Amino acid sequence: MEGQLIFAWAMIFCIAIAPVYGEYYSKTVTPSSKVEKVTNLHFFLHDTLSGENPSAVLVAHANLTRKDHSPVPFGSLFAIDDPLRVGPEPTSKIIGNAQGLYLSSSQDASKFTIVLYADFAFTTGKFKGSSFSIFSRNPVTEAKREVAIVGGRGRFRMARGFAHIKTSYFNATTGDAILDYKVTLYHY
Repeated sequence: MEGQLIFAWAMIFCIAIAPVYGEYYSKTVTPSSKVEKVTNLHFFLHDTLSGENPSAVLVAHANLTRKDHSPVPFGSLFAIDDPLRVGPEPTSKIIGNAQGLYLSSSQDASKFTIVLYADFAFTTGKFKGSSFSIFSRNPVTEAKREVAIVGGRGRFRMARGFAHIKTSYFNATTGDAILDYKVTLYHY
């Protein structure tokens, strides 16, 4: 009984002093006087679903009762490791790669849309070791479209911005595509 009484007093003491040590603390720091930079990039993403060495592979799909013969049916989730090249030609120089996921998110094939999350990393040139991230809806059937850039690392740390995408090539049978990316990044 005496032990329970001591325990109860100890608990009351702990609760009584908690507000003293559990105080909220906040400090706002003014960023350094660094000027925000704007970087414009232009490259081509080669997304290959076909052949012996695809750069995009199906990792999950919806259990649909109707037959969807599209290479990217509604509810399909793909993992990507797509090369970024200086040109649309399959032999043009590789400058990096886009790694991530995309999900086919439209039930209407005539309005084919994906949700894209990918990290666009550069492996050569002055941006080697740097990357930016896209997490955005991508309405693929629109001739020109815009996606959101939500972050970055290396030279693109704290990046934000947008990318304009235009389809340079698309094979409706295989799903293979070459996409023209024009990127505007705001970063420090």
